[in-house]
Amino acid sequence: MVSGRKLRNMTIFRPLITVATFYVDGFRNMKIGKKLWAIIFIKLFVMFAILKVFFFPNYLKERFDTNQQRADFVLEQISSVQKPDASDKKPVEATE
Repeated sequence: MVSGRKLRNMTIFRPLITVATFYVDGFRNMKIGKKLWAIIFIKLFVMFAILKVFFFPNYLKERFDTNQQRADFVLEQISSVQKPDASDKKPVEATE
């Protein structure tokens, strides 16, 4: 016999199980969709794994030797208030 606690937990997860089953069955019956998902995952891998290595160097590792120096630099950059330059401001136009 199923206890009240197990029955209550099953009813909470029933919508999640239904949704998961819906997507699993849909993915299983795909033909072209599987190829498209494979292309999407390959593109994501290329963008995040390969391009990161070549175009986004590790700035902190190159400039600082220890983790403490890196942490101090990041803390300084986050907590400092940067004042806008005077050249950034647009001149105020006189109105009549």
